[in-house]
Amino acid sequence: MHADIHLRLHELRADELRAEAADHVPRERLRTQLGWTLVELGLRLLEQPHRGPARRAIRTA
Repeated sequence: MHADIHLRLHELRADELRAEAADHVPRERLRTQLGWTLVELGLRLLEQPHRGPARRAIRTA
């Protein structure tokens, strides 16, 4: 394959990938969304009544 054709194919593929990337959620927005989800989960866990550690009954034979 000629170098100029090879380079042109790479340019076309790069343009396609850039167009696809423009449709996706920006990484910073995704991190923010994940962060708030984790905060919400933590708050829900705090609202639950605290249960002490499970105690096992000790059997003596």
